[in-house]
Amino acid sequence: MTIASFIQPQGMLPDHYRNLERTEMENRIREIKGKLGDKLFIPCHHYQKDEVVQFADSIGDSLQLAQVAAANKKAEHIVFCGVHFMAETADMLTTDDQVVYLPDMRAGCSMADMADIYQTEEAWVELQKLFGDTLIPLTYVNSTAAIKAFTGRNGGACVTSSNAKKMVEWAFTQKERLFFLPDQHLGRNTAYELGIPLEQMAIWNPIIGKLEYEGNVEDIKVVLWKGHCSVHEGFTTTNVKEVREKYPNMTIIVHPECSREVVEVSDMNGSTKFIVDTINAAPSGSAWAIGTEMNLVKRIIAEHPDKHIISLNENMCPCLTMNRIDLPHLLWALELIENGDEGNIIKVTPEVTEEAILSLNRMLSLA
Repeated sequence: MTIASFIQPQGMLPDHYRNLERTEMENRIREIKGKLGDKLFIPCHHYQKDEVVQFADSIGDSLQLAQVAAANKKAEHIVFCGVHFMAETADMLTTDDQVVYLPDMRAGCSMADMADIYQTEEAWVELQKLFGDTLIPLTYVNSTAAIKAFTGRNGGACVTSSNAKKMVEWAFTQKERLFFLPDQHLGRNTAYELGIPLEQMAIWNPIIGKLEYEGNVEDIKVVLWKGHCSVHEGFTTTNVKEVREKYPNMTIIVHPECSREVVEVSDMNGSTKFIVDTINAAPSGSAWAIGTEMNLVKRIIAEHPDKHIISLNENMCPCLTMNRIDLPHLLWALELIENGDEGNIIKVTPEVTEEAILSLNRMLSLA
């Protein structure tokens, strides 16, 4: 089962939207928002462009936005400014009477795409041969609905970067070993901080369909899927060293999707919410280097002129798939709704939803 099986129907942005002036698009979006009122809800992820964020009814991380959308019973149309897996989660958590839209169907997530359901099922069979019934799966919410469903039917759960420690602790009360996907870095950083040595962590390589580990497999406590965030993997120990040399008094805060090596030499690490909250609470005059997505870093810098804030890697590009959502695509999605046309709709099948909700609810019950 693929992302495509959940989407009805899709298409490319009509050419005339590319020729509109920014002011014209902004005025039309405001007009449609005013016309639809409470029937329309626009959640925006932290990594979205400012041109889109200005129209957000709520700004937050992926799961937070899906929960806010689910709590909004008045909205008939939820135009999710994020990526595929976020819109899928919103669709699964909202009612059948609510429709979730993604302004650009090409807005995917490279990390989520690194674990498809076919590879995952194959991996599970092989890992069962090695470890029997001692393994429990956890999936980062940055994964497809099909992967969430896989964890649901196999007794596992979802995790976020905010509650990863709590969920990993829970997992080890259920089984002896953990299968964590699709982000190896979040899994490794979380398990390490809970006291599991790196020597007891193995990598599952889905490309070759093999476990990568040197030693006795009986010693393995954590199996990490060989996936990563292309943005956060771009931060390096060299970046940290350069900041240390140039700004000795600067605090370095990074996302746990960064590599273990980068997290190890940084001062603090935590979820997007943790980073935002930490900077908000920091005293005036404090200095920060932030290792996360560039759109968010630029927004934080603009919101805190009293603090010295830089990106840990100032040559880093924004999340390219997130950036597919722009004013033309947002306006197009809203005009489809205004005209009563179907398009850019995200719909997860009932079967997948039922099992994925098991995974999500196991997490939410512990939140």
